[in-house]
Amino acid sequence: MAFDYKKEYKEFYLPPRTPGIVTVPAMNFLAVRGQGDPNEEQGAYKQALEQLYAVAYTIKMNKRNPPEGYFEYVVPPLEGLWWQEGVHGVDYSRKADFRWISLIRLPEFATKAVFDRAVREATEKKQRDFSQVEFSSWAEGLCVQCMHIGPYDDEPATVAAMEEYARAQGYELDFSQGRFHHEIYLSDVRRCQPEKLKTVIRQPIKRTE
Repeated sequence: MAFDYKKEYKEFYLPPRTPGIVTVPAMNFLAVRGQGDPNEEQGAYKQALEQLYAVAYTIKMNKRNPPEGYFEYVVPPLEGLWWQEGVHGVDYSRKADFRWISLIRLPEFATKAVFDRAVREATEKKQRDFSQVEFSSWAEGLCVQCMHIGPYDDEPATVAAMEEYARAQGYELDFSQGRFHHEIYLSDVRRCQPEKLKTVIRQPIKRTE
């Protein structure tokens, strides 16, 4: 059976629909940075996803010439960090102002050297420039999180409930340097009805002073 991060780390990928506190450890990711409306046809966001998945699946197919420690695995779900200049959290009504980092978690064997090889292989095979894809290490730390079910535009109600819960537990939101609104996309938006979309939402927090 291929290792499935969603099933093995349910705490991070399959939380309940009620808010909870979680501490997220350091992980390695594929990352592409950009800005603009994610819904724009053939915009920067959609191009970023194409690049991420091309490199992610190149690494997955390393089983033909496996690096040290390779194991069969399911490519983890797409994730996104979102922010806007001068905004505490995110303003869903201003999608054109979004700045984002799109992420796909890397398996533990995928070192920087494995990443570099995958970028070279993807470039040669697809004859495209993959220089925007980065190898990124990130320790997210203390967060409040919740499973949101429904359209992305309905997320503000879930986010408000998360903030209320965090404050009741003695925390406040913490959008300091390197801390962002975080979403993990468990549904294929091309095949899922909007009311059934499953999205893990995380917000960074700290103890109230």
